[in-house]
Amino acid sequence: MPHIAIQPEMAPGTPGLFQYRPETGRPLAELAETLLRNPHSMSRADRELIATYVSALNESKFCYSTHREVSGAQYDEGRLLVDKVMNDPDSAPIPEKLKKLLKIAGAVQRSGNAVTEELVTDARNAGATDVEIHDTVLIAAAFCMFNRYCDGLGAYTPEDPEAYVGMAEMILNGGYRMCVTGH
Repeated sequence: MPHIAIQPEMAPGTPGLFQYRPETGRPLAELAETLLRNPHSMSRADRELIATYVSALNESKFCYSTHREVSGAQYDEGRLLVDKVMNDPDSAPIPEKLKKLLKIAGAVQRSGNAVTEELVTDARNAGATDVEIHDTVLIAAAFCMFNRYCDGLGAYTPEDPEAYVGMAEMILNGGYRMCVTGH
């Protein structure tokens, strides 16, 4: 049950919170849009996977379920690949660079101070650029915030897995900015 009075017509989860207070929701949606959808050397699917991974570590059901669908919809292997990564990133069939970036994201989830020179060197040795390392840290940090924002206010979290498919389609088709307006 939400800890604040969210109108029933508002979207569930974080988008509903963005709609509740658009003056804070707009810049947060813009941050998500920039980090996850703008042109980048990392694919949208890979950046969404980082968001999914951090949300799983944070046990944030809404964010995990939504970004799992968004990421899976963008991989040829679909959600099956995302699930393999969530179960065991080290053995998942993803590039070594992405495995190293996920290790950095996991460290950020624990504490920014947990990101070590060794983790960064390993990522660089696997081919990660400084921008990719920067954005991985920022995606992980931002999703710690988004997860705590959503869960800390007790935002409505649908039980039906199909609800997340619909939210993923909305994001894939219109981006994160439309989460503020709902259309």
